[in-house]
Amino acid sequence: MKLLLRICMALLMLGLVTACGPDDSEVTSLPSAEEFNADFALEWMDMSLKLTKETPGFSPPVAARMFGYVGLALYESVRPGIPNSLSMAGQVVGLKASDLPEIDPNLDYHWLLAANAAMGHIVKACYAPASQENLFAASSLEQKYEERYLTKVSADIHKRSIDYGRAVAAAIASYANSDGQQFCYQTNFPASFVVPTGTGFWVPTPPAFQKIPMQPLWGKVRTFYPNNADLSKVPAPPTFSANKTSSFYQQALEVFVTVNNLNAEQKTIAEYWSDDPGKTFTPPGHSISITRQVLAEEEAKLDKAAEAFARVGMGLHDAFVACWNAKYTYNLMRPVSYINQEIDPNWKTLLNTPPFPEYTSGHSTQSGATAQILSDLFGYNYAFTDRAHKDRTDIDGSPRKFNTFFEFANEAANSRLYGGIHYRVGNEQGILHGIKVGKNISLLKFRNK
Repeated sequence: MKLLLRICMALLMLGLVTACGPDDSEVTSLPSAEEFNADFALEWMDMSLKLTKETPGFSPPVAARMFGYVGLALYESVRPGIPNSLSMAGQVVGLKASDLPEIDPNLDYHWLLAANAAMGHIVKACYAPASQENLFAASSLEQKYEERYLTKVSADIHKRSIDYGRAVAAAIASYANSDGQQFCYQTNFPASFVVPTGTGFWVPTPPAFQKIPMQPLWGKVRTFYPNNADLSKVPAPPTFSANKTSSFYQQALEVFVTVNNLNAEQKTIAEYWSDDPGKTFTPPGHSISITRQVLAEEEAKLDKAAEAFARVGMGLHDAFVACWNAKYTYNLMRPVSYINQEIDPNWKTLLNTPPFPEYTSGHSTQSGATAQILSDLFGYNYAFTDRAHKDRTDIDGSPRKFNTFFEFANEAANSRLYGGIHYRVGNEQGILHGIKVGKNISLLKFRNK
């Protein structure tokens, strides 16, 4: 009888202790970000790619900026759930630790819910001019994951995690707006810009002959890594000359001869990497798509995906700022203008020449940056297959295999020569310029090792 009484008293005390303490979900620690699958993050990047393609005004520089802030918000939303992780606050330009919310270290957070909430907020903030249909699709994606975990964690953890994710995203959105480009999708062609004139300078190109070039002030936009747009990272282009013995004439002649003698593979390459805005997810979107494919192949966890998207996104943004700084410093004439003027007045390019100066190549710069960052993350001999355009029917979008990330970058750069868009020097220096940008991004410390 005494033994039975002792057992009952023990059970009663246990009940009292349990009743007075937190619920079971608060006592048992939830998984770290390293333990969550990254599939939902890949789904969010698919949403970003869709919105980039279908939202008016998302030119390549604008798209790259958005990928930078979206990737940063994803990372910062899960950073406290990654052991030994470091914030980008104090590392990237203009972001301070006081700008970001803090977690309560004594409480649990569900990092997938936090990241999902952050992505829902930052994507809708970055793509504010998207169609109502697409904004609804983004909200539905966010709601899908919120509802999935309603019964898997306590109500307190569910709410706390979502609130934290949204607070991080709101802070990153505010940080994004502080770069002065909140409405950049409306100002691709600022009417007040006075186009520089001079020998060898950019002039409007066929077929549209757009008088104002695209984003002429973009080279002064804030970069993530300090001084990543420093013009000293890229040499001046060859001296402009109409002399047939000059190196500049030879650069143009190579474009002329190459386009006139394209083989089937070169034509396929030119079209594959064109990634026209409005028609596709743009060149930086292609780099994000490659990153997404690699993460899926690796079955990456949330921590790895968050870091990869943050690094590549920030690298893409800095690459376009750096490239545009060079473009509007040198204001170099496009091949089609030079060839029509000096070689053949009736010559046409394979691809339409975009409306901004030639040097350096944006495709090449962003590809070089991406290749450098992905090589640092996954290895310098990482073979992969790019399936970014496998569903397209307007071009040969057959998957393309590459033995390294730099192999894809070089093909993307060469595509601009095949399309008649760039001189070889613009492509080659663009790759080198992008590599320097990417190396700087790789210096950012995400882990305290």
